[in-house]
Parts: sequence; C-alpha cells; structure tokens
Amino acid sequence: MAETKEQFEPKIIGFICNWCTAAAADLAGTTRAQYPPNLHPIRVMCSGTVDPVYLIKAMLSGADAVMVGGCHPGDCHYVSGNYKARRKIAQLKQIYKSLGLDENRIWARWISASEGPEFAKFIREITEETRKQGPSKLATDWAL
Repeated sequence: MAETKEQFEPKIIGFICNWCTAAAADLAGTTRAQYPPNLHPIRVMCSGTVDPVYLIKAMLSGADAVMVGGCHPGDCHYVSGNYKARRKIAQLKQIYKSLGLDENRIWARWISASEGPEFAKFIREITEETRKQGPSKLATDWAL
C-alpha cells in the first residue's frame, strides 16, 4: 500500500561531526529536547570528510533528505574541514540544480557541542520542510 502525503514520514540521513553536531545531539537527548525521530545519524570524524557521493547514494537508496552537520566555521577540530564541507555541499547543490533535481533536499548546519536545543530545532525544521515536499522521487526515478 502506497504511503499518502498525510501519512508520509520523511527519512533523513545525517552525516554529523563527532566533535560538535554529534555532541549537540547527545546534549539534546540528555536534556530531553523534543524532536522527531526521522533523522538517521551517521557519525563522522569531520564534516569535511563527507564525500558528496555519500549524499547522492543516500538519496538513491531512499532518503527523502540528507544533511551534513559540523562545527561552526572557524571552530573545526581539523582546522578547515567545515569550509571544505561547505564548498562540497554548495557544488553538489549546483549539480542538482543543473540536473533539474531538488537541491532543497540537501541541508547543512553548523551546530556546536553546546547547542543541543539548536540541534533539536534544526531536526524539527528539516523534518517539517521535507514532509511538506513529500517523498523524494530520486530513488525511484534515478535508481541504477
């Protein structure tokens, strides 16, 4: 049975920095901040290590949105990883746009370890926006 838009719960794959965004997720949990369970986090040592191919593969495998979370610019534990991540994501969004794909399903946020409430707020935002967009057709239309 096909999922209707009213029943639709987005699947969001998140590549989150071990030092900041993952720590913020932990803080959100320990402070009992409420946010939807739609995020499937993948902890990486640095947002700069996230290859755009990972994001594309996640979308082709059925994710409705993808996100990269890292340290604030200038605060990267690996000096410039978040600048690299920001550049990669901007390039990927341009590629999506040029192919006629929805670049608004690719998200990036810089959330420090002390920003648990900000993490929860962002997960609520990305979930709601993705819910409004409906299921991604990328997995069915472009599957290999």
